[in-house]
Amino acid sequence: MSLQRKLKGISRRDLFRVAGRYGMSSTLLAAGGFGGAMSLANLASAAESTYEKRFAKEAKFTFKFGASGFNARNLLIERAGALEFARDLESRTDGEIRVEFIGDNQICGQTSCVEKTQQGIVDIYAASTQNSAGGAPYLNVLDYAYMFPSRAAQYHFLYSPESVPLLRDPYEKRHGLKFLFSHCELRGIQMGLKYKDAPTITTLEEMFGTKNRVTGTQLGRIAMEALNLNPVPVAWEETLDGLKQGLIDGAETWASAVAYANMSPVVSQSVDLKFFCGTEHTAMSVKAFDSLDGALQDAVMESSYLAQVHVQAANEAALVNTVGHSDPQLPGTIFAQNGVRNAFLADDQIKMAEEMCSPEFQPQLWEDWRERLNAWSGGRDTYQEIYDIARQIPKDTLAENVEPRRWWKS
Repeated sequence: MSLQRKLKGISRRDLFRVAGRYGMSSTLLAAGGFGGAMSLANLASAAESTYEKRFAKEAKFTFKFGASGFNARNLLIERAGALEFARDLESRTDGEIRVEFIGDNQICGQTSCVEKTQQGIVDIYAASTQNSAGGAPYLNVLDYAYMFPSRAAQYHFLYSPESVPLLRDPYEKRHGLKFLFSHCELRGIQMGLKYKDAPTITTLEEMFGTKNRVTGTQLGRIAMEALNLNPVPVAWEETLDGLKQGLIDGAETWASAVAYANMSPVVSQSVDLKFFCGTEHTAMSVKAFDSLDGALQDAVMESSYLAQVHVQAANEAALVNTVGHSDPQLPGTIFAQNGVRNAFLADDQIKMAEEMCSPEFQPQLWEDWRERLNAWSGGRDTYQEIYDIARQIPKDTLAENVEPRRWWKS
């Protein structure tokens, strides 16, 4: 059950009263671990119990965890595993590590969390790799167009030991950040209200010439320009207003992001273009990680693994049961309640898009960035090697059926 449903009967004012007494971290960890809908009395009791357990002894290390868009009523962070990670790490280390969770853009936002972690203002952060690419350009390595054919392929890569030299090590060496785990979706175009009365989009050509918000990823812009989707840089926090006022035709993002950010009322069609990664990852400062002894470092990795397994199952379920990103669409989901139609493009349209913009078919578009990323990885052919790993599993593999592996162990 999502935090939104668990806290449905509790007002924002009452939530903050409890958090004011026991701390937001203890309150959210208590709510996340509760089995069903909570009353105010349930929440206060669980928060008190959680607080007492967390502060039963003095922690050796206290880490600030900045999560860009999370608040107690949205869905994404629970699916992205941040609270699960924090709860497990505190338990696994018997309180030697304490995690102070600071969400709802209170300490950092989608584009600033990466820089504040590099500066030591926070020790751990959660934000999309695409929005974080401005401060950590190596994260662009995930954003070659059509490198991943499915969400299953994304998870398979993150579990692969080959993700260490191709993603994790260069990210760590260049940017001082340790990639822990991530949620996985593929980005599409979320059309605004001017498409509400238009027929459901079935062809790529119907989107040609539209003006669409783009994230901080430089590689995402390459794909959008090649697809005639006119990328316009718009801050995540301003995207909803841009769609509402018709300043942009659509927004490049993924389905569950629309749901958690309350964008569903201003999105009419979710076009499943699947053209590059949507990865809400959690990363840790290398300096903070290196301050731990070997046993505690092992605990961080094991908690990251548990969070990755949790996200893999929970987000796949939430896409169908909570978001409404399915065909047929389940009644009562966020998309169904807000009249958001899913536009699942046929294979021939996805193939057309791939031929228009991917490095496989349009290598000249990607040469500069490909050379740069290859150099940063120590000479690996980043695109081709990740492309090949993503195709080690059958194309029709369900994401929930991907075998979990501890990627740091060969």
